Amino acid sequence: MAWYHPLISWYWRLRKPLTLGVRLIVTDRQKGVLLVRHTYVKGWYLPGGGVEKGESFQDAARRELWEECRAEARSMTLCHLYYSEREGKRDYIALFHVDDFRQEQHEPNDPEVAEYRFFPWDGLPREMTPATSRRIEEFCQRHYPTDRW
Repeated sequence: MAWYHPLISWYWRLRKPLTLGVRLIVTDRQKGVLLVRHTYVKGWYLPGGGVEKGESFQDAARRELWEECRAEARSMTLCHLYYSEREGKRDYIALFHVDDFRQEQHEPNDPEVAEYRFFPWDGLPREMTPATSRRIEEFCQRHYPTDRW
């Protein structure tokens, strides 16, 4: 799978497709914030992924949260909408907050997820991606100064 990301990035740079994505900030008062480590890239990310054909942003967010973390959102709030041209595509990302959820406790069964876990707010991993760090900081400050991912 190591070859997949560079090849698809070249395709995106040539074709400039429009893509839709979602990310979720899942919080628990005692545990902190939920992060995901994927099998195909380094670092810790907010859970999320792509919006499939015929799917709403909220439906995609619920599906991705279930697939990656075996968590079912009981409610979610839209925090902000972002735009990104990273990787050569035109990507629109909806960021949601979830603080009411039910989670099954077991190992990830998504082949793209190596690990998921909650981190305390004062113990976030150094290996978070820059965008993940920015989104968490913006969320904590309730201030979204940019529309760029």
